[in-house]
Amino acid sequence: MIKVTIPNLYDSDYEELADLGKSERRALESLLTRLLEHLLKLTYWQSQRDYNQAGWKKEIRNFRIQIKKILKDSPSLKSYLREILQECYLDARNLLIDETELDASIFPLEVLANLEEILDQNWLPDWEAISNNSEKCS
Repeated sequence: MIKVTIPNLYDSDYEELADLGKSERRALESLLTRLLEHLLKLTYWQSQRDYNQAGWKKEIRNFRIQIKKILKDSPSLKSYLREILQECYLDARNLLIDETELDASIFPLEVLANLEEILDQNWLPDWEAISNNSEKCS
């Protein structure tokens, strides 16, 4: 009888899968933050909107496409997006406050929409209504 030794690949495979999961989660976190940042720019940065609107919309579409592709490969990560939505929003808000030097009070502390709307290729915030309700969004 010949004895064949098979290496235990389970541990290394498990670690590799865990690392892949971490990498996907980090990518989703980054993409969601950037998506929210651009949605906020489009909504609140009035003085730059006319000049940058097309580019911001392109970036919004791009981030949504990339998120959709990751979720297609790993649908279970959608629940992770729900968990990190508020944190990513606050990160995006703070980045935009730093970039625009606008008053922080202009930007709400709560996310401007639910996750489904944020990821919907056809949804954009109604910036005209929001801008009319804000005192100074220049």
